[in-house]
Amino acid sequence: MTAARQRDLKQRIRQDIQSMHAYAIQPSAGLIKLDAMENPHRLAPELQAQLGQRLGALALNRYPAGQVDDLRRALAFYASMPDDFDIMLGNGSDELISLIAMACDVPGASILAPLPGFVMYGVSAQLQGLKFIGVDLTPDFELDEKAMLAAIAQHQPSIVYLAYPNNPTANLWDDAVIEQVVEAAPGLVVIDEAYQPFSSRSYIDRVHRHSHVLLLRTLSKFGLAGVRIGYLIGPKALVAEFDKVRPPYNISVLNCETALFALEHREVFAAQAAGLRAQRSRLQHALAELPGVKAWPSDANMILARFPDAQRTFDGLKANGVLVKNVSKMHPLLANCLRLTVGTEGENTQLLAALKASL
Repeated sequence: MTAARQRDLKQRIRQDIQSMHAYAIQPSAGLIKLDAMENPHRLAPELQAQLGQRLGALALNRYPAGQVDDLRRALAFYASMPDDFDIMLGNGSDELISLIAMACDVPGASILAPLPGFVMYGVSAQLQGLKFIGVDLTPDFELDEKAMLAAIAQHQPSIVYLAYPNNPTANLWDDAVIEQVVEAAPGLVVIDEAYQPFSSRSYIDRVHRHSHVLLLRTLSKFGLAGVRIGYLIGPKALVAEFDKVRPPYNISVLNCETALFALEHREVFAAQAAGLRAQRSRLQHALAELPGVKAWPSDANMILARFPDAQRTFDGLKANGVLVKNVSKMHPLLANCLRLTVGTEGENTQLLAALKASL
């Protein structure tokens, strides 16, 4: 391609897109991967064989049809969805976040979310040309009630995102403050429960109280990060509007069947989540004993911790074969912080040994 042709093509791409950075995934070959909040457990061999037979028998020559409705019903039951609500599937939560922004792209629309938080809330706003308003958490990563309510009153956002628990801070916010924000929001409120399998609380029991609240979940943390299934729960009339912008056949038959299979064996994944919660407690106790380290309480499968020198600790961990996420430059409140995914017992043992060597 000639330089002139390349320049001509670039002029046809939005300038704001050209100034953005693509989502970066850290190379992890040969490392213990504790950077992406994945469930570290693979299917047992007997379950692999059963799933393989089911996937091999699928009609791959046909578009997804009835299986998708089967999965919607299975997820509605699994999530204890209220009877008068509906459910919409996405190719991961990321797609649903993008579709929500697309459907709400009216003149003057904006998206508001606490910071630090999940980056895709802001990215979806930018990609859709919506204004994004970030409201800083307190220094201990709690919702700043006064700042949130002031920002809502000033900007009248079309969408407010509240992650429950939050990423990357891993904490649950005060329910009374959340209710204040929900009541004050003039538009939609999306409660993102990506880490629900590891959380002590859920919003599902309260979601029916509000006609403007949507609940967002994913099977990624359940144990199916590679399957890419997200789901949105809300009042039927609202979900019907968002379903209009969903691409047809956005869930493959392979992903759909795998998710159905996993839900049929939900007790296996529930046991894995219980084990990871126990390992989370182990890590939190161990981190509390390390000099100069502050770790925050977690209701997810990750722990946020502050180190004397985050980059030096990150490099030391990587040199010792352990990959975590350095979030220290994502937001000023995260200075010298690393995010540690909770792994298996053996992985966590190696993480703690690497931490001690690095410190």
